Amino acid sequence: MKVLSIVETAYRGTLEEQDDTILWLNQSFQNKGVDIAILLRGNAVNYLIKEQTPFALQFGAWKQTQPPELDRDLEQMIGKNITVYAIAEDLTERALPQERLIDGVSLINKNAVANLFEEFDYVWHW
Repeated sequence: MKVLSIVETAYRGTLEEQDDTILWLNQSFQNKGVDIAILLRGNAVNYLIKEQTPFALQFGAWKQTQPPELDRDLEQMIGKNITVYAIAEDLTERALPQERLIDGVSLINKNAVANLFEEFDYVWHW
């Protein structure tokens, strides 16, 4: 089974959970044999920027000591042969510099997304 998982909503619960739940879920499916690919679009393309420094979260004496490192999570996914696509126009619209993107991401144009769908059995959108 080949699945394209589209991640558009960014930073959903990432400070509390230390990662993006959907990225974690997709890795879990891949670990169980599902052929997963990720398409980042909208604000989720921000995940591709290297070495982001999340702000510190603290409630009273409790501190979040392990902030999310979404760029590293994606690098690990790429290292596990999960293809990561991103919409080039979404990067441009957000003025994200190419030299700060993680390595191994396949940039595609918006007009190529429909053709990408044809390569997969299922398309999930988060």
